[in-house]
Amino acid sequence: MAAVSPWRWHAHPTVWLVMAASAAAYALLLTRIGPTRVADGEAIVSRRQLWSFAAGLGVLWIFSDWPVHDLSERYLFSVHMVQHLGYTLIAPPLLILGMPHWALRWLLDGRALGRLVKQVARPIPAALIYNSVFAFTHIPAVVDRAVPSEPLHFCLHLAIFTTALNMWFPVLNPIPDYPRLGNPGRMVYLFLQSILPTVPAAFLTLGDGVVYHFYATVPHPWISAIDDQQLAGAIMKVYGGLILWGCIIVMFFRWYAQSQPSKKGGDVLRWDDVERELERTAPPPD
Repeated sequence: MAAVSPWRWHAHPTVWLVMAASAAAYALLLTRIGPTRVADGEAIVSRRQLWSFAAGLGVLWIFSDWPVHDLSERYLFSVHMVQHLGYTLIAPPLLILGMPHWALRWLLDGRALGRLVKQVARPIPAALIYNSVFAFTHIPAVVDRAVPSEPLHFCLHLAIFTTALNMWFPVLNPIPDYPRLGNPGRMVYLFLQSILPTVPAAFLTLGDGVVYHFYATVPHPWISAIDDQQLAGAIMKVYGGLILWGCIIVMFFRWYAQSQPSKKGGDVLRWDDVERELERTAPPPD
């Protein structure tokens, strides 16, 4: 145990390169393509979109670099689960919200990608693809083979991230030409996403033995392997559920606010109006 150094710093230049390339691509999209796609005087990107994309990219960086990367791949499956939920439930919606409408159209309209999105981003296919890939990446044989292999593990992370982008697309897509849900549909859709992980979460939480052989053999500096696995199951269910239910609650209150009648002065009932109505409906004198 003395050799265990979970906080020892390791450089991850591949992560830095991917993050820098993503930021550069977004900057080029705004500065080179944006001026050709928006009218004069129209904002190329809003401050909210800019901050959303930056936050999404920041989340990807945090969950891919030291120390999360090292803890998840060398020591703790519970940190690995936190990492996966960051890739699927936090970063993707922020990145979609960070894309201006014109940018989404430029990326999709008239391209093979756009035709593909119209098929796979429909709610049912999107949910099935996402949950199938998420389940596949948590099969014991897959985890035991992938975690020790940096290239294979990167491919699995890329798979769950891209399918998560696709899962969130019908919820956040602002373009009518592509799959998108109405307010009630969004809430039902996300509710189902919070229910489906219950099965693998229970499998991890209630298991008597260590499910993943790899995590049974690595050092556990703070907790036992079985406690680490049970914590991972609880994180999958509770942490993931809180994120999705938080989104549902926000959507509900926004939908409720939009459905309420305007509260402008002309819509307020005044005493003069009441008096006029009483005079008009009063019975005639005898």
